[in-house]
Amino acid sequence: MAASASIPDTSLPTVRGLAAMIDHAVLRPTQTERDVVDACTLARAEHIATVCVKPFYVPDCARLLKDSGVGTSTVIGFPHGGQAPEVKVGTALNALRDGATELDMVINIGALIEKDYPTIEKEIASVVGVGHASEALVKVILETAYLDDAQKAIAAQIAVAAGADFVKTSTGFGPEGATVEDVRLLRQVVGDKIGVKASGGIRTLDDALAMIAAGANRLGTSSTKEILDELRRRRGEA
Repeated sequence: MAASASIPDTSLPTVRGLAAMIDHAVLRPTQTERDVVDACTLARAEHIATVCVKPFYVPDCARLLKDSGVGTSTVIGFPHGGQAPEVKVGTALNALRDGATELDMVINIGALIEKDYPTIEKEIASVVGVGHASEALVKVILETAYLDDAQKAIAAQIAVAAGADFVKTSTGFGPEGATVEDVRLLRQVVGDKIGVKASGGIRTLDDALAMIAAGANRLGTSSTKEILDELRRRRGEA
């Protein structure tokens, strides 16, 4: 007797809807211009939110995505956040001139841990200022794996006060990536004032859906194709 066909799960998000929530990451140290080209080809085909590249590749990425509706995002102070605020602003300005439309900046993790909150607010507000002047979104990376819940909450509150558009869990290069618990905590702290981006370790459709259910409205992943292909299969569209 032949096995019955699986029933498509139409309760899942649409492929286009999920794709519009994804920042496709091209940030590993060994990735090259070829990887950026491949990512931009995928992004144009799938209509994802942005391709996130290292600052060096912003000009290439912006050129490849021109008129596609896909944004070019880049990282500031990546991956440890230890640069002076002025250096982060300079990197942001260069990226914006090169065509970046979104900036993902890492906070100074050590400054947060030692409760130097004015430094955190200054650096976020400074990057937000130049970002918003160019109509670019700014996401603030907390690197939650190094913080306790109280520190995460304080950092998120500072990000809101400084005008950030998103708080983001992780770089993907720390000891742990996004967790459902951290996404839920950040959403509780920021409410509906700003977005929450889950990033780091999101490799499957179930990972992505769990983060969305916890409150994320943007996802950072390098597994975009695999996630969207799995969604098509489960919706019966493959």
